Amino acid sequence: MTTIDAETLLPNERMRRGATAGDIEQIHRGSQYAEEGDRFELDGETFEVAEVRDRTLGDLTDEDARKEGMADLAEYREVLNRAHDHFEWDDSSEVVLHRFENVE
Repeated sequence: MTTIDAETLLPNERMRRGATAGDIEQIHRGSQYAEEGDRFELDGETFEVAEVRDRTLGDLTDEDARKEGMADLAEYREVLNRAHDHFEWDDSSEVVLHRFENVE
């Protein structure tokens, strides 16, 4: 188990606030940023990475989008398009799921 910087896994303030509020339980990233068992702190609360696994964008569901703080997959896709220059959704694009839990 390693302690990681929350900003490494959750790169913006909206995501960090969502995690502390319990609205965000996971994030998909283009690369792996943590290992299972790694911990990070947000506002005095400790979170543990419970699952890390490879997926593709085509694997994502509305439920995944809700666990990332979005209403549905359509909103998730829209946010990705706005956040990343030259992004184009491709169902076969590989991503890494990082699911985490508040342990306190």
